[in-house]
Amino acid sequence: MLKDITIGQFFPGDSAVHRLDPRVKIVLTVAFIVLLFLAEGPISYALIVAFLAVIIGISRISPGLVVRGLKPILFIVVFTAVLNLFYTPGEYLWQWGFLHISREGIRLAIFMVIRLMLLIIATSMLTYTTSPIQLTDGLERLLSPLKKLHAPVHELSMMMSIALRFIPTLIEETEKIISAQKARGADFESGSLVQRARAMIPILVPLFISAFRRADELATAMECRLYRGDIGRTRMKQLKIARVDICAMVICAALFTAVLLLRRYGL
Repeated sequence: MLKDITIGQFFPGDSAVHRLDPRVKIVLTVAFIVLLFLAEGPISYALIVAFLAVIIGISRISPGLVVRGLKPILFIVVFTAVLNLFYTPGEYLWQWGFLHISREGIRLAIFMVIRLMLLIIATSMLTYTTSPIQLTDGLERLLSPLKKLHAPVHELSMMMSIALRFIPTLIEETEKIISAQKARGADFESGSLVQRARAMIPILVPLFISAFRRADELATAMECRLYRGDIGRTRMKQLKIARVDICAMVICAALFTAVLLLRRYGL
């Protein structure tokens, strides 16, 4: 299961999606999330799915990798679908006690599952095709107006990008600890729920120690390199809006308009 957690990973490439300005990708990802909650009918969702499939194809990210990233949230997706299926009022098709299935419940459960899956895929594509440095620069430039309010924009952006960067590292460290504990005879799969929870202590304690050690080493390395935030800081690569960014914004604006029109007619 840990190997299926792909959020925060970056896969280098030279596709048009990789070359997009990080500011544009962040804004378009947020707009895509908003679009998911505006869509209502099957045609709207079919259009969004087709658009996202084209993005995955252009980025040259393996579809199997994208699907594998959905496995960690499978329980949440199923749980959400069950709640919407059995507890949505409407025209009942089946009823037993306080449980019931209605036409509206089936429709809402299907749409919620699709919405959650598309939401995870879209946000994952942002980290798949954008390096942590680019994410930091993009977030900092987008939040730069908050500097007038003396908000620590650079520090916040750096913290967010470092947190995303270390997710794969912590997952790899967890797998090593689990393997080491199993080699010593630890059992994490049998016993009651309480026993299995107690068996996780030998994993969590060294994991926290390792995480704090890595954080201390990173802080020391940044201090040795005279890191002082964004004061007097320059960048090797300046962010510029290119033609590919304008094309991406126009295409996404067209998709947004089409979904809004379909929403008006309930499609």
